[in-house]
Amino acid sequence: MAENPFISICIPAFQRANYLKRLLDSIEIQSFRVFEVVITDDSPGMEVSDLIEIHALRPMIRYFKNVKTLGSPENWNEGIRRSGGDWVKIMHDDDWFAGPDSLLFFADAIRKSTALFYFSAYTNVFPDGHIKKIKSNDSQRRALNKRPEILLSSNRIGPPSAVIFKKDMFLLFDIRMHWLVDIDFYLRYLNKYPPAEYIPHNSVMIGISTSQVTYRSFGKPDIEIPERFMLSEKTDPSSIRNITVYDSWWRFIRNMKIRDEKEIGGKGYDAQIQEDLRSMIRFQKKIPHPLLQIGFLSKLFMGVHYLKMTRKKR
Repeated sequence: MAENPFISICIPAFQRANYLKRLLDSIEIQSFRVFEVVITDDSPGMEVSDLIEIHALRPMIRYFKNVKTLGSPENWNEGIRRSGGDWVKIMHDDDWFAGPDSLLFFADAIRKSTALFYFSAYTNVFPDGHIKKIKSNDSQRRALNKRPEILLSSNRIGPPSAVIFKKDMFLLFDIRMHWLVDIDFYLRYLNKYPPAEYIPHNSVMIGISTSQVTYRSFGKPDIEIPERFMLSEKTDPSSIRNITVYDSWWRFIRNMKIRDEKEIGGKGYDAQIQEDLRSMIRFQKKIPHPLLQIGFLSKLFMGVHYLKMTRKKR
């Protein structure tokens, strides 16, 4: 184990020892060696502990068996709390490094810049073996760093395994969230420590599975509605004037079929709603929902409300 680790690779483990072995194998061959591996184990059994006992990477691993199951994302936070490095690299146990220089790409980027947050290109690997390489372009990064709230429209950064950031113990993942937990963290981090720097190397392989929380949560109002509005508490109310952010909210309210503010409270969110969002809900309520589902009509109605809202703000 590095005596003064530059990077802490934090792995929130839960049962899947076969996936974890693949990840540990990919860490073992890294050319950059000034790191530690912090494993916080949520498993009820001993499969993870047994794997670590026989793995060649064991001397570089700090293993912690959670006294009680913490769940996601609190187990991510536990890894951060246990970490000894200045930089945190969360790796989920079903992801792995793409090659032996993956960690070096992150370390080199940190050394060449003063930024505190980095994300890399990555590859999604699907259960059938199909892969999809994900890269960021210049216009996406400019928009992200100008207005991080555009992450509400689409995750232009990627999953936590594609990210490295400077540790700040006052900035952890919000344990109330599951579906938008990564987006929420990115928003808060980049609003405090801009900008995000991009690493163009394909550094991480992301295992995609329908058992993941993101997929289990998609399209479920009881999960999506309260988390989305919790996220709105942490964003600048003026961000909705950005057309990309506005469009994202318009589509969300339409797709979740929110026709009244009371429906939001019924899904578990009872805090104050931003006035612009309340206005959007009231406006959509006046339109028959079948019409909102017609693409060009929805865009037309959206444009009318957007112009009305932005003129009112002047």
